[in-house]
Amino acid sequence: MLELDQALAGLNDYPYLQTLIGLALLAALAVVVNWLTQHVLLRIVRRALSLSLKDEAELFFREVIARLANVAPAIVVYQAVLVVPHLPEAAETVVRNVAAAFMILTVILAITGALNLFNALYSRRPESRQRPIKGYIQVGKIVLYAAAAILVVATLLDRSPLLLISGLGAMAAVLLLVFKDTILSLVASVQLTSNDMIRVGDWIEMPQLNANGDVIDLALHTVKIQNFDKTITTIPTWRLINESFVNWRGMQESGGRRIMRAILLDQTAIRFLTPEEREGLKRFALLDVYLGQKDKELEAWNESLVKSGRDPVNTRRLTNVGTFRAYVQAYLKVHPGIAKEKTLMVRQRDPTPEGLPLEIYAFANTVVWEDYEAIQSDIFDHVLSILPEFDLRLFQAPTGRDMRGLTEKIGGEAR
Repeated sequence: MLELDQALAGLNDYPYLQTLIGLALLAALAVVVNWLTQHVLLRIVRRALSLSLKDEAELFFREVIARLANVAPAIVVYQAVLVVPHLPEAAETVVRNVAAAFMILTVILAITGALNLFNALYSRRPESRQRPIKGYIQVGKIVLYAAAAILVVATLLDRSPLLLISGLGAMAAVLLLVFKDTILSLVASVQLTSNDMIRVGDWIEMPQLNANGDVIDLALHTVKIQNFDKTITTIPTWRLINESFVNWRGMQESGGRRIMRAILLDQTAIRFLTPEEREGLKRFALLDVYLGQKDKELEAWNESLVKSGRDPVNTRRLTNVGTFRAYVQAYLKVHPGIAKEKTLMVRQRDPTPEGLPLEIYAFANTVVWEDYEAIQSDIFDHVLSILPEFDLRLFQAPTGRDMRGLTEKIGGEAR
């Protein structure tokens, strides 16, 4: 004991040695506190949380508590450095400032972790698809990081943060230039969300950017779209405000998808029906109502013309194209894949050099892509196949086979 007292008394002659020993003890104390925090305290807290919240507890522990635990050794260094003997005041200030800056940064990271946790919990709610908050979370993080940068620099320089903030006024123009995209994206994100223009899961189409698929992520700066070929298109958020895009959500919510496709009829095949052909078409059950109404209508009209002594050329007669149009209309009304409560019509478009367009305008009763294509193909399979029954033909540009047959025919006649 006496020897220990003599050794401690002898250290009074070596102040630098006392300082080194004090710093070593301070570092050892910080390491011990860190070990106790990480391996004892955090384990206890983790077990307590896991008993109550499960998945949410694990996320809260990892994003918030585990980060806050790093503050403990910094607090020890910040307070215990004051008792290190013979430590110069400047060195003491530097150590305390570094410890304080580390604590500020750690707390900010824990707060951003809490924001991540809030976003993760919110994204599990059904309304998150309509009102995503990821963009706002990212804005909050930017604000926190900016505040952390100012506080850390001010702490390290041992100056008031207000001095740094006042100096930023002169750099406003530079900051606006640096954060131009962020500001534009923030405004665009607010407009997209507040006006409900786009949601995660929406099918959008933006041909000018080769985007055609489902929205899989809405962030502050970018919107990610998974195209139908499974590629990913990343679009700056502000471009969705500055440029036009198609959102197919209305179609998906309506429960039906539009069919609007025309077939081109050979116009040379269009003519009046003979009485025999009219009788022959009565075997089509779908034409019963149409032919019955037309018979009565045309009979009344034509009788009035005969009584007035008009030439028979003035009489009204059925055409093969008009009867075919009525048949297709009736066929669509009984087709199980067509939504009967929505617009349904078969119409003629303006004649073209390629033929007479006969367009089907209707809605399938599903929005599933595969089912929609199957319904549409089934309808046109039937429509194209039934054309000869009305003595109609599709228009088709001559092929090599047509030209070869014509040449052979001309050659045969010449011989």
